[in-house]
Amino acid sequence: MKILRGLRGATSVASDTEEDILEATKELLQALQDKNKFDPSDLVSVFFTATPDLNATFPAMAARQLGWTSVPMLGAVEMSVPGAPPRIIRVLLHCYLDIPPEAIVHVYLREARQLRPDWAERQGTLTS
Repeated sequence: MKILRGLRGATSVASDTEEDILEATKELLQALQDKNKFDPSDLVSVFFTATPDLNATFPAMAARQLGWTSVPMLGAVEMSVPGAPPRIIRVLLHCYLDIPPEAIVHVYLREARQLRPDWAERQGTLTS
């Protein structure tokens, strides 16, 4: 039986360009989908944040380019906390899954791995 779950992830972007933001976001979303085996039709909503230094495009555009066209998405600016890593995109997916909470794989890529090293370790061999 599928139950509504939350999936978290984050990645870093090399520079504030549309190309870099879309590439990193697609990589993150595809990794979340691959690791947790959901179909885009299982998604309820997607919430993105980006650090204030990223504004070349909306991360949601990457999801649309992956074909996630029937799910509501929202973007916001992440809090500007002193010492926080720059150029970070975060995502929270609400998704129906048929796996228990302890089997969920939250995905942290690139420099964002430092945000949740405990969850980044669970990603297995995914080390982008």
